[in-house]
Amino acid sequence: MLPEKIAITPELIEAHGLKPDEYQRILDLIGREPTFTELGIFSAMWNEHCSYKSSKRWLRTLPTTGPQVIQGPGENAGVVDIGDGDCVVFKMESHNHPSYIEPYQGAATGVGGILRDVFTMGARPIAAMNALRFGAPDHPKTRHLVSGVVAGVGGYGNSFGVPTVGGEVEFDARYNGNCLVNAFAAGLAKTDAIFYSKAEGVGLPVVYLGAKTGRDGVGGATMASAEFDEKIEEKRPTVQVGDPFTEKCLLEACMELMASGAVIAIQDMGAAGLTCSAVEMGAKGDLGIELDLDKVPVREEAMSAYEMMLSESQERMLMVLRPEKEAEAEAIFTKWGLDFAIVGKTTDDLRFRILHQGVEVANLPIKELGDEAPEYDRPWREPGLYSPLPASQIEEPSDYGQAILDLVGSPNNASRRWVYEQYDTLIQGNSLQLPGGDAGVVRVEGHATKALAFSSDVTPRYCEADAFEGGKQAVAECWRNITAVGAEPLAATDNLNFGNPERPEIMGQLVKAIEGIGEACRVLGFPIVSGNVSLYNETNGEAILPTPTIAGVGILPDWQQMARIGGAKTGDAVILLGGDGTHLGQSVYLRDVLGQADGPPPPVDLALEKRNGDFVRSAIRNGQVTSCHDISSGGLAITLAEMALASGHGMDLSLESASQSSGQPLHALLFGEDQARYVVTVPADLANFVCMNAEGAGVPFRRLGTIAGDALKVDDRFAIPLRQLRDAHETWFPHYMENQMAAAVA
Repeated sequence: MLPEKIAITPELIEAHGLKPDEYQRILDLIGREPTFTELGIFSAMWNEHCSYKSSKRWLRTLPTTGPQVIQGPGENAGVVDIGDGDCVVFKMESHNHPSYIEPYQGAATGVGGILRDVFTMGARPIAAMNALRFGAPDHPKTRHLVSGVVAGVGGYGNSFGVPTVGGEVEFDARYNGNCLVNAFAAGLAKTDAIFYSKAEGVGLPVVYLGAKTGRDGVGGATMASAEFDEKIEEKRPTVQVGDPFTEKCLLEACMELMASGAVIAIQDMGAAGLTCSAVEMGAKGDLGIELDLDKVPVREEAMSAYEMMLSESQERMLMVLRPEKEAEAEAIFTKWGLDFAIVGKTTDDLRFRILHQGVEVANLPIKELGDEAPEYDRPWREPGLYSPLPASQIEEPSDYGQAILDLVGSPNNASRRWVYEQYDTLIQGNSLQLPGGDAGVVRVEGHATKALAFSSDVTPRYCEADAFEGGKQAVAECWRNITAVGAEPLAATDNLNFGNPERPEIMGQLVKAIEGIGEACRVLGFPIVSGNVSLYNETNGEAILPTPTIAGVGILPDWQQMARIGGAKTGDAVILLGGDGTHLGQSVYLRDVLGQADGPPPPVDLALEKRNGDFVRSAIRNGQVTSCHDISSGGLAITLAEMALASGHGMDLSLESASQSSGQPLHALLFGEDQARYVVTVPADLANFVCMNAEGAGVPFRRLGTIAGDALKVDDRFAIPLRQLRDAHETWFPHYMENQMAAAVA
């Protein structure tokens, strides 16, 4: 039986991720039963991953504009002006489901896809980050996933030649059945040389560029819009296979082609491959598209129209070309060893026509496929909130020194050196900070002093306890990390990872998190210019923690004024800016030392965030600060420990007066995760000056002590030698992964 003659049964409709009412909408729209290829096209375009049908109502509430924003959401990536005729182009996207099924290729192609989103717009990639979340360390699959995902991220990014400058790695049992791989990339372009995906002009050639089409990744977008169950291994063929060396050639060919003036519109073939790229180009330009699949370069025999339209083979682009530049364009791609084929044309009838072996296998209204996909106002329930949990009701540790060692050596607070040393963090020669600090910093090539800062942040346990405050905190911490190196935060991208939105409690998490993100972005002047929504992240009904990742970009006019966490010198004063710790609800102390998860997350006062951050940035840029680190997970104790390890110098500190004046117990001062706070070190002769300025600016401050000795010492309560602190901090990850290697050998 010919593929187009396959009977469209309820089972087939369900297998394509379409609900009965959605299929009825298709019938009403086209006035007939769809062909098999058309069913696949609707499945690809109307799934959650491509259409945002559950979230776009709420995404519209986010602030997306600002004086520096050139392009907000709706294109391959966001574009932000950084002055001097330059702009930064950036985005974050998920590759969660593929990475759980096949960790190496899932992560690798996630990196490849986000890099293409950036250079499709004419920007040369200069930085990458990733936010990774895995199940409990003792889960039987976790080590395998960590090993494969980290290798995939490094294997693709290193080979392509982009530095990985930061990111996150966390563990929680709620990710046991569904790890998260969120990939970020940023590139530089000229503001007058940005390329968009909107097709313009009738009768112009539609050109296929890059690698050949195969059967890998067929149905990948639909798979990404469904929950997992015990049949997960059957989805392995939906995972794409990447080739970073081909992508590097594709980058160079595209850059050369763009400089030639041949490109009218260009679109990455990402999710849903040829289908999504062609529909988006045509729909945005109010044009139709006609494709002849007999002209598509393929690497496998007897591929059907369905397979070609839904393949997610990597390293491919679709372009609308100026006809007079055809020969020049083809010569460029031939030189780089890549395919170049005219596979169709633009039309004036707003139809999406697909020809295969001389037969029209699809003829659909293009606007309804793209811009007018289903949109739902799903029912949602306000998440329940925890009652207040005063620090006085939480047990103090019997041994503070041991509690700090336990925290710095725990799975979620231990050094990530094992991870980032597998990434090339220095390639291109512009990286100014290694991973492990508050933000990655990359020099802007061609400028003597200008640099960009990048950070990625979210605290899922906060979002689980209070999605609104958790959404605010994700934005605030990203903004704070960029500020802590001395950069001015410019704009952000979001990657919203949640469970099944058809469950009102999950939809409620999504709604409240977006509301919190929106409020924080408005107050902090930190618009969302691009992003991705990843839903249905659950297995057998067990959802992940709500994880709305925020990645941001900031600008340093002069990178020589940049702050680091390890710049302190012996004799420097240690100053806490922003107030004492009080809040232990949802803290890592509560979770990792006491084994509890209770209370609300720390509230986020955005006015205080702005005031305190602006002061810190000013002090850094005025050359008054030798090191700076924001206070987040683990509170003051972890911040001080990380700064001491980074500088190689001990600290002699006192918190007795703080406890007496504030009435807070020591464990609240050390482990409280109150927001809008930083620790800075300053030369001793500037300490009074900085404190006086902080007082004038209304920023609470406390002199904690000095940089001295070779231990982290607080009063007579504890003194932890740096060597002991370092051993605890640096050994967990290598030891954990050595067990993976030993198991593999066995």
